Amino acid sequence: MTLSTAERERYSRHLLLPEIGAAGQERLKAARVAIVGAGGLGSPAALYLAAGGVGTLGIIDSDRLDISNLQRQVLYESGEVGQPKAALARARLAALNPEIAVHAHVVELRAANIVDLFNRYDLIIDGSDRLATRYLVNDACVLLRKPLIAAAIHRFEGQAMTYVPDRGPCYRCLFADGSDDVVPNCAEAGVLGALPGVLGAIQATEAIKLILGVGEPLVGRLLTYDALELRFRELRFQRRRDCAVCGETPSITAPQDPPGYCGEDELRGVRRLSAAQLQALLQERGEPPLLVDVREPEEFAAGHLPSALNIPLGQLAAQLPGLARERPAVFICLSGARSLKACVFAARAGLAAPLQLEGGMRAWSAATRR
Repeated sequence: MTLSTAERERYSRHLLLPEIGAAGQERLKAARVAIVGAGGLGSPAALYLAAGGVGTLGIIDSDRLDISNLQRQVLYESGEVGQPKAALARARLAALNPEIAVHAHVVELRAANIVDLFNRYDLIIDGSDRLATRYLVNDACVLLRKPLIAAAIHRFEGQAMTYVPDRGPCYRCLFADGSDDVVPNCAEAGVLGALPGVLGAIQATEAIKLILGVGEPLVGRLLTYDALELRFRELRFQRRRDCAVCGETPSITAPQDPPGYCGEDELRGVRRLSAAQLQALLQERGEPPLLVDVREPEEFAAGHLPSALNIPLGQLAAQLPGLARERPAVFICLSGARSLKACVFAARAGLAAPLQLEGGMRAWSAATRR
């Protein structure tokens, strides 16, 4: 793909670099990169790849913009709240660089569609905030032999790594398994607004390096960043012979959704109660609702609603059949993420119209302090 006069002007600073030049910029123009998640990490990664001239970008995200996203997700504006992120990202990136093609995939990434989506692209950037999605993306990239640049953020810390087929270990080699139930996301733990900018820029840098074939990628190296100390560290790791997906005798031979996975459509369908609404419900005459706190026992012991029953989320499925079904059930956790999943599990088990305390015990504590 040759560069037009307008493109030569736009990318003139790239053309001055011997490691890129016209030939490298043409490789960028021919590249096809998919970005999973148009949030905190996907925003800066997409902006820099679009500005840098990556010819085709695919934005995969089924979420809609929330006001709380704007603290860190720099692709968007306040007036766009409520609109699909992928579509908003496509418009923003096309306005930034009309020389490239941007495709919006407003879908939830699942085992059923990931192969078709990923086969349209050469390289994958994972900016998702759900651990289950990270494993799904990793497994698909290994099986489809697609390079993957993964990153994650938590509070004031972030990490990044790169997988390249036949060159090094995958995400499962480093983290063999994990659960969304024990790894809090931004909505539960909070995150420094500027943090994903650092990690997203690193992801864009890695992608450009892989496309150009220059430098040394983060293969077999986990790069960690501590924003409070402003310190980078590096952990080297190797391919595991017993890795479930890239090992010598893999047990994962096709992308698969993890057991108990909750789809985003199911989560969006959960009925929510505000703290004020729950207070009013508890003050009504008659039999009160069944309160089920799905936090771990030590969290429950630190403070809980009177009469609440403690059933940790990991034990909920086994105990759902024994719950009283003549009373409405309200599920509670710290900030709302685990109780959302609990409601999905309860609905699947046949409980009629389970409810969630929106914002969890944090929202309850704030409301009762007023």
